[in-house]
Order: sequence, then structure tokens, then C-alpha cells
Amino acid sequence: MKDKKDDGNKAATGMVLGMAIGTGVGTALGAASGNIGMFMPMGLSVGMCLGLVVGSTIKNDDDDAE
Repeated sequence: MKDKKDDGNKAATGMVLGMAIGTGVGTALGAASGNIGMFMPMGLSVGMCLGLVVGSTIKNDDDDAE
């Protein structure tokens, strides 16, 4: 019998991690160039997109075991 444990949505987890990393990189680039207002949202949006792609490619190994 399969356990009803919910591991969460892996695509959403990847998106959150991408947002965090993208915001950090965008802020660092913005601080270096003197234009945080432009680079921070760009880093956030690129991080969201990449995080969603990476999160959606993570396979759920529990489904293969059945």
C-alpha cells in the first residue's frame, strides 16, 4: 500500500530556489553596475524561468517503483 505522504510540488520548489538565486545574482550585478532597479527584476524573472524548468525535469522515483 502506498503511503499518502505528500512530498510537495517539485516544480514549485525549483521555482522558489531559482527565484532566490536569481534575485541574489541580479542584485549583485545591479550593485556592480550601479543599476539595481534594472538587474534585480531581470535576475528574478530569469531565475523563476530556469527554476521552473529544472524543477519540472526532476523525476518522482516513487511513481516508478509501483
